[in-house]
Amino acid sequence: MKNKYVEFISDEHLLNCISNLHKSYVKAKEKISKKKLYSNKVDTIKLTFDSKFNNLNQEKIIEAEILRQVDKSINNSIGTFHEEVLGGISGYEKGNLSGFDIKANDDTLFADIKNKHNTMNSSSAEALFQKLARYADDYKKAKCYWVQILAKNSFSEHWVGDINGKEYSHSRVFKISGDQFYSLLTGREKALYELYKALPIAIDDFLITAKTDKQNNDNSAISEIKEGIENSERTILDQITFENYSYYLGFDEL
Repeated sequence: MKNKYVEFISDEHLLNCISNLHKSYVKAKEKISKKKLYSNKVDTIKLTFDSKFNNLNQEKIIEAEILRQVDKSINNSIGTFHEEVLGGISGYEKGNLSGFDIKANDDTLFADIKNKHNTMNSSSAEALFQKLARYADDYKKAKCYWVQILAKNSFSEHWVGDINGKEYSHSRVFKISGDQFYSLLTGREKALYELYKALPIAIDDFLITAKTDKQNNDNSAISEIKEGIENSERTILDQITFENYSYYLGFDEL
């Protein structure tokens, strides 16, 4: 039977990957309580500019700030989504806290996946190269890849460079963009594009069948802040400013 979404993994596997990512979104939103929102201090001066310059009401601005915090916590989950998708391709498997993200079943390929090209500092890059080189040394037929799902260009090349003042190169250590890696594992030149085009359909299908409790999916920060407003009669932005900076000179007058 022909797959509905993409040819290189089963419909069931893709829907399961989407389901796991959805759980991460739900969990991330549930975590944004008022205490969590305030944990790093809210920049209410910036939010004032955001509100005025973008012509948005204060509640919309706070909702956007909460979504920004959700987005920060979800980035790693997007990388995991790609690992799960790629691990569903015949002949490959996803690593489970085993030092690699993706490997070939016959040990001819090992890969470490980063969702974006700029997520590592020099020390992290050095540690990653050394790890991939060890896999290449231990498995003489293996090619080892640093995968950048969202890269600046489409490429597949030897990873050669100067990292922390040391020259690094290995005949079987490579860096590769997301589109080229999907193509490599699937044998389909446009595999990542095919996934991109299929995702809206697959997500809609998942959401139709997903059983979610909306009340539990919503963060509690806005409702907690509004409870304080009922007594103080402040604007929502003034309430947040007071609760974050009432110890600053003059701010206790809000």
